[in-house]
Amino acid sequence: MKVNNPDNPLSLLIRDVIIYEEFNNPEKTLLPFFADGYPGLLFQETENGLLVSPHDKEMPVFFLYGQTIKPIELIMEGNYKLIIIQLYPFVLKQFFNIDPKSINDNCYDLNALENPLIEATVKLLQTTDSTTDRIEILNDFLYTLFRSKKENLDFKIREAIQLILNNKGQISINSVYAELNLHERTFERRFVNEVGITPKQFSKMIQFQLSLEQLTEKDYDKLTDVVYENGFADQSHFIKVFKAFTGKTPKSFLKE
Repeated sequence: MKVNNPDNPLSLLIRDVIIYEEFNNPEKTLLPFFADGYPGLLFQETENGLLVSPHDKEMPVFFLYGQTIKPIELIMEGNYKLIIIQLYPFVLKQFFNIDPKSINDNCYDLNALENPLIEATVKLLQTTDSTTDRIEILNDFLYTLFRSKKENLDFKIREAIQLILNNKGQISINSVYAELNLHERTFERRFVNEVGITPKQFSKMIQFQLSLEQLTEKDYDKLTDVVYENGFADQSHFIKVFKAFTGKTPKSFLKE
């Protein structure tokens, strides 16, 4: 379930808030996740822990995750509640003082930072059952970071991200850095430093994610509609990209 985007200034930072929850659930739950271009924060309250496959890694209560490039599954047994804050990727380095590339296909236990704000936030999250209150706590946490770190944020890269999103990943990278009045090498370096992936990779993820949504919603008549509407050169190129991000061809994905 997605909830409404926050108002400014948090709308500069947060793309979506997503809630997954299940009660009276004795079964094992598998939640697949694929590349979408967004890192995020995840708070989890699970009956028997949260495991990430294929890494077989037990996750902490409150953690930061980076760009998902290879497909993963979250595995839970019994009841669970997950609150995911999808972040625009230009905030990772400045907010959390980590190299975004270091958590591509990985995560970071925020308690390892030994930050009083983080410790206080986790305590508050664990003292209420209200999803609304927890979202407000997470918003306050991010707003506090924003107020103290905003001078260090690279808003040119935020503009670049928005340009790519507005054009559904189908804008040339040359056009992006020209629009921002930056040299190519400067732009590439700043983008990778702040986002953890190249602008080309980010664009490809956005194209893929939009095509995945179209396939999942069955909003097409034939596969070539998905291919060309999302800016892929041809069907073989689309299949190659789709398989790289999901591990499956579109046909096998739809069968499952």
